[in-house]
Formats: sequence, structure tokens, C-alpha cells
Amino acid sequence: MRLRDTYDTVARAYDAQLAGELDHKPLDRALLTAFLELAGPGPVADVGCGPGHVTRFLAARHPDVVGVDLSPEMIAIARERAPGLSFTVASMLELPVADGAWAGAVALYSIIHLSPPERAAAFAELARVLRDGGRLLVSFHVDGPDAAAGDTTHLGTWFGAEVDVDVHFLDPAAVGADLRAAGFRIESTLVRDPLDPAEFPSHRAYLLARRGG
Repeated sequence: MRLRDTYDTVARAYDAQLAGELDHKPLDRALLTAFLELAGPGPVADVGCGPGHVTRFLAARHPDVVGVDLSPEMIAIARERAPGLSFTVASMLELPVADGAWAGAVALYSIIHLSPPERAAAFAELARVLRDGGRLLVSFHVDGPDAAAGDTTHLGTWFGAEVDVDVHFLDPAAVGADLRAAGFRIESTLVRDPLDPAEFPSHRAYLLARRGG
């Protein structure tokens, strides 16, 4: 509830600031394009899609893409911007999808608010809805100006609004261990520097994983 309320509150400001962020992120675009090639045919999901800017990027390159987000306000914006795409309000801890339904999923910064038990549960749920051999691309903040990997920062204001939410800075090795425990095999790990001034000055990690052996 707290996380949903936070994203409902900042949805319009979030979209206004981040709708075009991929225009400034060639590495992110390349990773998303490679992910689609590896996932192959079949449904692909953007989990924690927010206002749908990543969903739209994927859908321009793949015929079967859906967006999922906890926030009804975020999903409302996503539907406004791309009425022809499928968007669903749902938690990544309980996805309304059959076992093995998806060929792939991306979760870009969707796990940064989850506690360790919630993160493990989310990865188990993603493993459930991905087909054997399905690909998962996860990204997250590693550290920041005043935070090391493993730290948690509480936000009381964000995008000019009062909020109540925690942000977890994560160690790629720990996230990789959680993914392996959920039945994934890590295929690639990439950590990059922040793109000043396009984004918050944190190091970002990207893990590409395959469900099953």
C-alpha cells in the first residue's frame, strides 16, 4: 500500500521527467534490444512498467509486449500514451499470469523498494511465469553519493511531493545469488557509471538471467 501510494502520488511528475530517458541511454537501449533477441517469440513483459516508456520501446521492436505495475495512476498514464498496448495493475509478488506464460521479462529498477524476503519472492514469481529458458533482465542501483551497496535510503519527498518509501542499494553478487536460488542462471552482469546529468548519480547494475539450466 505504501509503495503503491507513493507511485500514485508522483506518477505525473515521474512521467514528465522520465518519459524520454531512453533517448539518452544508448547502453540501456542496446541491452533491451539484445534481451528481445534472446527472448525470441512469445509474450514479453515489462514488470514495474511505470508510465510505460520502456514498454513502448519494447513494443516497437516486438509484437507481443505487456506492461505490469502496482500503481493504478502509472497504468492510467501508460494507457493514455499507448492505448493500443496491454497494461495491467498488479504486484510483481503476485502476477496474474499462468505458469510459463512469458518468453521474457524485464524488471528495470522494479526491485529497489523490496525487502530481501520480498525480493526473493518476486524472483520466485518471475521464475513461475517464465517458460523454461525464458530470459529476465533486471536492473538496480548499486550505490550512490551517500549510500553503499547494501544500504537503504528513506525518501520523505520525491518529485516534489511528500512520500514514504525506502530505496535499497543492492550488491550485484547478492542479487545474483537470489536469482540463482529462484532457479535462474546468470548469463551476464554489467555495472556502469551514472550518465551525468541524465540521471541520478548512482552506479547501475544489469543482470541478464535465463530460467532453468
